Parts: sequence; C-alpha cells; structure tokens
Amino acid sequence: MDSLGALLLFGVFAACILAALLTGARAYRRLTQRDRQTYDRRTLLQYVATRVRQADSLDGIGVEEFLGADALILQEGDYETRVYCYEGYLMELYVSREDPLGPADGERIMAAQALELSLEDGLLSITATDEAGEESSLLLSLRSGEEGGA
Repeated sequence: MDSLGALLLFGVFAACILAALLTGARAYRRLTQRDRQTYDRRTLLQYVATRVRQADSLDGIGVEEFLGADALILQEGDYETRVYCYEGYLMELYVSREDPLGPADGERIMAAQALELSLEDGLLSITATDEAGEESSLLLSLRSGEEGGA
C-alpha cells in the first residue's frame, strides 16, 4: 500500500511538470510569433525608408501607378528602381525607363500584402500591410524638398 501511494504521488508530480512545460511552450510560441510579425512589419517599412533615403535627390523620387498598384519610383540617370507589391510580396525592379517589363519581372524582397504610397509637398506617406494583414505607416520628409518627376 505504501508503494502504491508513492507511485500515485509520483504520477501527480509528473503530470504537473508536463502541464507546466506545455503551458510554457505555448507561451513561448505565441511570443516568438508576435515578435516575428513585429520584426517583419518594421523591416518592411525600414526597407522602403532606406531605399528612399538612398535615392533622395532632386526629382529622384516619385510615386506612380504600376499596373494597378502604387509603386515607388527611384530614378538614377536613365534607369529607375520600382518598389511595389505584387502577388503577396514586396518587389523591386531595376529597369531602363523605356523597358516594358511588368511586375512579375521584379525580384521578391519579402512577404507583404499591400503597399500604399502618396507623395505631396515633399512628404512621402507609406502604408504597408504585412502578410498577417497588419498595417503600419511611416511619413518621410524628403531631404531634397521637391517632389519626384515620375
């Protein structure tokens, strides 16, 4: 009878440890998923902001429609870089201004649902929707102080 009581006590103790481990694993999974989504959202906006800062010159930045979606146009001489969303990804396309390349020809940067852009009076407004559907916004004042020519 004494050994049965000890075995029962050991079973209860093992079940409590298992329950605590499972609860901790679920909490850890939720925290890492939240952190990854936050990181992706920040990285998406910071990528676009860095590209804008690199190209910020007189008439170097513009916003235009690129086959039904907003595109950030970064002009570099006879070439331009287009940053846009297409089929669930933030895309980048480096192309000559006269090339008829479409959105599928760009390079995938990271997962994103949408990118909304507007440029008015030297202020670039960026609203990005990540793959989880969360929106984040950023407002940049262009150092050149002028709207792009695109």
